Amino acid sequence: MGRDAAVTDAVVRDVVVVGAGGMGRAWMDVVEAREGLRPAAVVDIDTSTARAAATERGWNVPVFDDVAEALREAPADLLLNVTIPEAHRAVSETAIRADVPVLSEKPATPTVADAMWLSALSAARGVLLATSQSRRHSAGISAFHHALRDLGGAEHLETQFFQNPRFGGFRDEMPSPLLVDMAIHQFDQARYLLGSEPESVYCEEFSPSWSWYRGAAAAQATFRFSNGSRFGYAGSWCADGLTTSWNGDWRASAPGGSATWDGENAVRLQREEGPVRHLPVIPDQEGLDAALTEFLSALDGREAPSGEISRNIRSLAMVEAAVESSATGARVELDAVFARAGAVALAEAHAAGEDEIADRLSEWAGGPPR
Repeated sequence: MGRDAAVTDAVVRDVVVVGAGGMGRAWMDVVEAREGLRPAAVVDIDTSTARAAATERGWNVPVFDDVAEALREAPADLLLNVTIPEAHRAVSETAIRADVPVLSEKPATPTVADAMWLSALSAARGVLLATSQSRRHSAGISAFHHALRDLGGAEHLETQFFQNPRFGGFRDEMPSPLLVDMAIHQFDQARYLLGSEPESVYCEEFSPSWSWYRGAAAAQATFRFSNGSRFGYAGSWCADGLTTSWNGDWRASAPGGSATWDGENAVRLQREEGPVRHLPVIPDQEGLDAALTEFLSALDGREAPSGEISRNIRSLAMVEAAVESSATGARVELDAVFARAGAVALAEAHAAGEDEIADRLSEWAGGPPR
């Protein structure tokens, strides 16, 4: 689909894609398949990579190595931020200041303080910023969620995540690759499944002797949620053999019984000593495509997406709190994480003379965005 391709939808939105690596190309394919979207530009620090990605898809669009320049030169109704995490804040901030809504790959930023800043900027400018928590969207997790509601709501939720990717690149060098780059998916899924928000965590992370990562690639964590429920996470990114789904392998106990989900399409439920039921999983939009649908619906004036920055920041805070707990060996309260992050963001806003950001942060009084 080129820039001049005919689109049948009444509303046609021009999309700038920032980041032309593996995930950037995956997002470009989602754009390619979606009527009502038109590629406007591709941005990457390596313009040859951007040009190759565009050419592979027959996109006759300009390429840039600078986001601000791209937004000045190319029409944009939304921007897909598919850069490395360290670049997320700068790219999203540039787009928001240009009044361009942003759908970003996770995490929104590497730190809660940066996410607080972006959330305040988004709220002050009235420009939507959302994170694509694509693993919240699947037919399997929807069926599992319905099962937990039917059982009266889970009070004990567990997931095991064991995979063995050989990524190479920045993930191999990260201090906490599993927690920072992957666990946010399962943490976000837990918030959705429990219908509650996390209050505290105790976590230990470590490196098995055979790990090929520089940082800790395995972790165990227990979260307490505001409704009294507990969520246990056990994971590894260096587990050869008997790997789980990329969504993890889940079990929940509730007042009316228990349910399991294999992370794909097998959802089981049992009430007390009754028969085990295999629940139907109804096909629906999943992954990136579902996250994009949710975002576009919000641009049309409907409900804010589940990954909207003020909501999604709680999933990021779970990661930051887990990393802190592992480093200190102590339980960490998420209120303390937000208080410190808010103070850092507020000090930065005052130092930069960003009154509209400072005003928003002050309204939240050291707590998460609201």
